[in-house]
Amino acid sequence: MNVLLSRLDEQQRRWYVALEAKKLGHGGIERMAQISGMDVSTIRRGGEELAHDLEDRPSERIRLSGGGRPRAEKTARHRGGTGR
Repeated sequence: MNVLLSRLDEQQRRWYVALEAKKLGHGGIERMAQISGMDVSTIRRGGEELAHDLEDRPSERIRLSGGGRPRAEKTARHRGGTGR
């Protein structure tokens, strides 16, 4: 299972592990967290997304707009004055 998970993107991993946890029933989320190394809250989030038919997830992107790290380069601000 972990070999398969290593080939999936982050949202696909979340959904797959949530699906397997649901199959296990009571205690499935915790068990799948142990097996996959994923956080329990991440698996719960995947289950919630699946329960809502992925309606809030974009099909053409992995992350929602605005997600991810901020840009590394920042625009230089012009300083007025004497240039000290």
